[in-house]
Amino acid sequence: MERADPNAIYALLQRLNIPFRKAEHPAASSMEDLSAVEAQLRQPGASQAFCKNLFLCNRQKTVFYLLLIREDKRFKTSVVSKLIGASRLSFGEEDKLYALLGVHPGAITPLGLVFDAEHQVRLLMDRDLLSLEEIYVHPCVNTATVALRTRDLMEVYFPFTGHTPQLLDIPDGEET
Repeated sequence: MERADPNAIYALLQRLNIPFRKAEHPAASSMEDLSAVEAQLRQPGASQAFCKNLFLCNRQKTVFYLLLIREDKRFKTSVVSKLIGASRLSFGEEDKLYALLGVHPGAITPLGLVFDAEHQVRLLMDRDLLSLEEIYVHPCVNTATVALRTRDLMEVYFPFTGHTPQLLDIPDGEET
């Protein structure tokens, strides 16, 4: 499968019988850039939100993490470090991001886990995401967004990639 190719991701989702809706849009580099996309993807009455995705590593740059958190939460290194028992987390480097997840900054996504065949990336997930019926993520490029059922990610996609998320209770109401 070719990296950073949304059509390859769409084909994989179809092969796995994971339904999705997609929206193509100008390159998005922040959550604010995605407000118009949400209007295209939103299903009335369903609980949905964007998933913020962060590529992290330890100080020695030997352990890598993909953190999925609700769009309305802020990342605070000390909170996540304490929750996973790792000190001095920082953002992973672009070359490692591409090598491990097949994406560039701005397009980080759990869908990139398909490229981590060696399971070098540990998947961390905000437990609050489980309460959502759907989450919105990029299909390995930041010029498109897909809506996926959270259940399909948990029960089909993550098992397919061999990644089991470590669920974290990231607090609300403070910078996390």
